[in-house]
Amino acid sequence: MLDLISGGHAPSVLSPPTALLTSHDKYLTLHDMSVIRSAGLRGFRATVAELGGNAEDYARAAGLPVAALDTDDLLVPDDALVAVLDIAATALRRPDLGLLVAARQDLGLLGPLALAIQNSPTVGDALDCTSRYLFVHTRSLELVLTDDPRGAHGIAALRYELPRTAPISAQAVDLSLGFLHRAITFLVSGPYGLRGVELPHTPRAPLSAYEDFFGVPVRTGSTAPMLRLPRSLATTPLTGTDERLRQLALAYLDEQSAGESTHLTPRVRSVIAQSLGTTPPEIGAIARLINIHPRTLQRRLTREGTTFADILDDVRRHAARRYLTTTEMPMSQIAALLGLSEQSALSRCCRRWWGSTPSAVRRTT
Repeated sequence: MLDLISGGHAPSVLSPPTALLTSHDKYLTLHDMSVIRSAGLRGFRATVAELGGNAEDYARAAGLPVAALDTDDLLVPDDALVAVLDIAATALRRPDLGLLVAARQDLGLLGPLALAIQNSPTVGDALDCTSRYLFVHTRSLELVLTDDPRGAHGIAALRYELPRTAPISAQAVDLSLGFLHRAITFLVSGPYGLRGVELPHTPRAPLSAYEDFFGVPVRTGSTAPMLRLPRSLATTPLTGTDERLRQLALAYLDEQSAGESTHLTPRVRSVIAQSLGTTPPEIGAIARLINIHPRTLQRRLTREGTTFADILDDVRRHAARRYLTTTEMPMSQIAALLGLSEQSALSRCCRRWWGSTPSAVRRTT
């Protein structure tokens, strides 16, 4: 049960690549950065390969870690994710790339948040839960239920509030709306009464591609991306839910958003674990992510009986064993994911941790 709550293999829902955040941002581990989990790229590599492209080349061109193509939990700059979508769409001459990737994405994206969402009593509760806790994925956007822009009776709009200063990325919007549509369809086990889709951009792909995907009329020129749906959808009950699982997941998520906790160690451990491979594992960089001065961070950790170096080493040790025993990734890639400068550093760490080589640790499984 604890493995489900702490991440791992829980199924999940509602993880658009540019996700959402409401006013519940009193605790953000990524205070000065706009980043998202690499889970938003699920399906990208396979889609690009099917179209004859090279996903790794596009990732490098976008400044995106190649490892982000194959793992869910790297924190990557959201502008790099947007860039890799745009670069690939242009190179492949597929302006509908965002929709193609969305069609491949499944519900295994959100870890513990998925348990809370899928075990919510109603669709409305699931959406509220998503808005409240997606700060752990990104702080870029906000999802709100608002009045229908067409003024139709009994219809509301599920609207993405884009940052006013951010340029619109057609691919990111398409991927976000496409996945959100698929996720709601999964939650209610079928059609949910979608009436229309509003796009803030004029897509280069034919509107017929969008209408085939969503199954409803698609209009352009709106103020924000929106799904037009019945107001009554919010009260639609979800089936097969387990309130005990939901409360367990919510308790875990509340721990992650507890703000200035009495104990800083778990928070630092969580940020390091999420940032390995994308952010330099230095106390200054991690302190900026949690908005604490490095000296203050070190002082508080000392009072708790530990140090930044000890936490970093422990996080690396656990991550290394997981990568070595559950994946076939090359040693050089594992070293990079651990924030180590080279493969030889991984070998030295393994000898210190376990008195063995990385290859020997892998053979023990």
